[in-house]
Amino acid sequence: MGQLKDNQKQIDRKIIRVSNKRQITIPLKYFEKLQLGQEIECVLEDNQIVLKPVQDQTFNYSVEILKELVAEGYEGTDLIYAFKSKSNQINQAVETLIDEAEAIGRGDKQGASFNDIFSMDDD
Repeated sequence: MGQLKDNQKQIDRKIIRVSNKRQITIPLKYFEKLQLGQEIECVLEDNQIVLKPVQDQTFNYSVEILKELVAEGYEGTDLIYAFKSKSNQINQAVETLIDEAEAIGRGDKQGASFNDIFSMDDD
């Protein structure tokens, strides 16, 4: 494994094989260091494939959820239970949106048209 310094960042470089099925094996050292789970995010960025750990969706909304619940008067143990409940609701809503988007992408479901979204009619 080659070790490079790039703009003060430590880079650990490894060349890996791509199988006939276009599959790769992530080196165990990288897998453990990034604490990867069953899924990773794959992003095409500036002609590079970037693999990132999947972030918990509720993390992005945690502060907003807590602000809302505190404003509603929740505190202590009740706040914890309300937070868990609200987080689960958001996760389910996000999963539903993703499923719907995938169905539209496959052609199994009709998506909204430009006019549906930006129509000037007051129906």
